[in-house]
Amino acid sequence: MIQIYTGDGKGKTTAALGLALRAVGHGKKVIMLQFMKGKINYGELKSAKILKNFRIEQYGRPDFVDKDHPAKIDIELARKGFERAKEIIKGKKYDILILDELNVAVDYGLISVKEVVELLKKIPKKMEIIITGRYMPEEFMEYADLISEVCEVKHYFQRGVRARKGIEY
Repeated sequence: MIQIYTGDGKGKTTAALGLALRAVGHGKKVIMLQFMKGKINYGELKSAKILKNFRIEQYGRPDFVDKDHPAKIDIELARKGFERAKEIIKGKKYDILILDELNVAVDYGLISVKEVVELLKKIPKKMEIIITGRYMPEEFMEYADLISEVCEVKHYFQRGVRARKGIEY
């Protein structure tokens, strides 16, 4: 199955991590590729080192990507992550592949919609694919088996509350 978590609300990556935790509890092998995220003190990176059968790889810098003028390194890292996704799908070693923030990488022009659609057509029957991030391209709808939209109704960031360790990262 192909699952997509999208929308402007908080919780898309968290939902994917919850699914990963559940799957690992049942002995499944899970890998998460994080696009546009790199070497920040994310709690999930620490957890992945502890959990058996769960791995996270990052393909991004700790800095924000300029949507209008992405740096060459941002494009290269996203490409590297996308090539890694292809290897994982071809290798069939994992039960679940999470492509965290892939929707955003596509929206920023780091990876093309066409390339992702071609990849989605080749998913092995026994592999679950989870895609997260805002700005899901319309073209993904045809291939997804589940799409959940997380919408922001209220957020404490609007009151000036900053990102909190263990909650947002």
